[in-house]
Order: sequence, then structure tokens, then C-alpha cells
Amino acid sequence: MKKSKKAERFMESFIRTFTRRQERANTQKEEEDGNSLEAIAVKEQKVFRYETLATATHDFNPRYKLGEGGYGPVFKGKLGDGREVAVKRLGRGSTQGKREFSNEAMLLSQVQHKNVVNLYGYCVHGDDKLLVYEYVPNESLDKLLFSKENKNGELDWKRRYDVINGVARGLLYLHEDAHTTIIHRDIKAANILLDEKWTPKIADFGLARLYPEDQTHVNTRVAGTTGYMAPEYVMHGLLSTKADVFSYGVLVLELITGQKNSSFTPRPHGQSLREWAWKLYKKGQSLEMIDPDMRPSAVADQITVCVQVGLLCTQPDPKLRPDMNRVMVILSKKSSLDELSIPGITGSTFQSSYWGESYSSSTFANASSSKASTAGSVSTSLSQSFTSSSNASTSNT
Repeated sequence: MKKSKKAERFMESFIRTFTRRQERANTQKEEEDGNSLEAIAVKEQKVFRYETLATATHDFNPRYKLGEGGYGPVFKGKLGDGREVAVKRLGRGSTQGKREFSNEAMLLSQVQHKNVVNLYGYCVHGDDKLLVYEYVPNESLDKLLFSKENKNGELDWKRRYDVINGVARGLLYLHEDAHTTIIHRDIKAANILLDEKWTPKIADFGLARLYPEDQTHVNTRVAGTTGYMAPEYVMHGLLSTKADVFSYGVLVLELITGQKNSSFTPRPHGQSLREWAWKLYKKGQSLEMIDPDMRPSAVADQITVCVQVGLLCTQPDPKLRPDMNRVMVILSKKSSLDELSIPGITGSTFQSSYWGESYSSSTFANASSSKASTAGSVSTSLSQSFTSSSNASTSNT
């Protein structure tokens, strides 16, 4: 009994000591995050006075709230010089949010690109920490793409195609042209903002990570959104730029189909969005997957190429996915379907849970051949369908 009580006391003492150390480490980390944010603000000369932001947002009035994430709320505001801004305010007591908040500030302080949201500055005021961004009037892509209330033809094919190209350019910049390689880790429709000219801007860098140039991948804590994360990252924590490529591929398929990957309704042709898209492609019926809302504006040749890009980017094996430079080359080519080369989806440890059946290089090649032979007839059929649709619309007006 005495030994048992001694053991219990020892364990209680050990747990208390460990807990205190953990609390001290967390406190130190929070102080470092806060200090680093303040240091960035001073170094980059992007400091905003708290009073300026309070005035701009009408004292952070709930009526001006644009949304809220794990970090805290985002408010719309207008500065004295006339600029409209989005002010992200860290929620008090949000430890995880504080880390993501400071991470976003550090990464975006040196990033400047047309397709990446612009960070105007920072503010540290007591317990309040704020980031100030350009205001993007059309808000996030998901609100237009997946909301039935917004299905009024605003997202026609031209705008979707511009998003596909713009996000590709933004990712290419982050992966190859920024001050250091940046992996976003959470590319999805909700993190793509659209400005007044419908230019797409990659946003929300709270989960982004710097990528060492001398490594092929890094091992890290898995974080992201279910349905957009690459299989090698989900299952093994292996993070590389190819994880962003996978997420981008999912986004491309969502833009073509109007279907949200995470809430996809199983079909006879597939249990997931990717499997459905692949099987239609294999049968030479890629154009049947397009969102009915954009059918009148669809351009068959562009859509067939984008379907290929989506499938290429979501291959289970990261070695078979193109990098973003290759994606841009494919998108820039105005070539017919059979002139594009698609590597096969070979057997790998990543494929079973993502594709539902095994596909070989020859299977993918046969699909390409089938698609090439039927592309002309399908394009003609689609064109006739568009013409009929347009005529019907004209006759009803």
C-alpha cells in the first residue's frame, strides 16, 4: 500500500511538473508570436494605429463583419485615404489562431503578386492583434460556386477559366518565384477571393509553410481541409509542393462541375468527384460533367484540357503530378485533346482509397485514345446543345 501511494504521489508530481513546463512553453511561444508580429510591422513600415482601424470599421461593428474563422472575425472598413480594407482581428484566447495569425503575417510580408491577396499592414495594441488586407468585393469563390442563391449566371465559363489560370499563376509564384518556396496547404474555393474585376486571389495563409530548397519533402503535422489534401500528406505527413498541386486539381474539377468535392453525391459512374470525372473521361464523355449553369457559355476545347489538368493534378502518386510550371504550359497550349500527353495512374500505395479501382498506364492511354476519337462528335453535340439552349432562351424572351 505504501509503495502504491508513493507511486501515485510521484505520478501526480510528475504530471504537475510536466503541465507547468508545457504552460510556460505555450506562454513563451505566444510571447514570441506577438513580438515577431510587432517586429515585422516595424521592419516593413506597415504599422496601423489601432484608432485608425477602429474608426475604419465603426468600432468593429458586427454589421461590418465579413466572416469568422478559427483565428477570429474579419471586418470591412474604409481608411481615411479612401481605401477599402478587410481587417482580420485575432480572437482573444485563441492559441492556435495566434500561431496561424503570426505565420500569415510573416509569410505575406514579403509576398507581392496579382493573384495573391495583398497585405497592407499590421497593428498590435495590447492584447489586440490585427492584419489589414485589401478588400476583395466579390468575396470568396465558394459563395458563388456552391450557393444556390448565387446561381444567377455570374460564374460563366470565362470567369471560371480565368480563375483556373489565375490560381495556377499564383501557386507558381508561391512555389518558384517568391522569396522562398511557400506551400499553402489549404487551397480550396473558400480561400480564393474574387476582386471587382473577378481576378482570383489566393488568401488565408495561416496554415502555409516555408519549404527548404534542398529537400524533396518535409514531414509535418497534418493540417488542411478534408477532400483537398493529397493522400501522401494525409497518410504519411509528407508535404511538398505537389500537395498544393493536388488541392488545385480538386478545385479545377469543382469549377468545371459545380460540385463540391467534400459533399459530392455518389453517382453510378463514381463514388467521389474525382472517380466520377475519371470514369467519364475514360468513356470519352468529359463534357457531360460540366455545370449546367455555365453550359451556354462553355468552350468545349478549353474544358477538355481543364478536365485533363484536374485529373493529372489529382493522381494519387505525387511523382506523376505535374508541377505548377507544367500546368501553366498545358493551360497555355491551344492544342487538341489527342496532342496532350497524360502519364498513367500507376499502382502505388496511395491509390486504393482515392480511386476505387486500379488503373494502369495502358488504361489511361486507352482512355486518351477513346477520347481523341470521340472528341469531334462530342464537341459537335455540345455545340448543338449550346445552340439549342441559346435558341430556347431567345424564344422565351
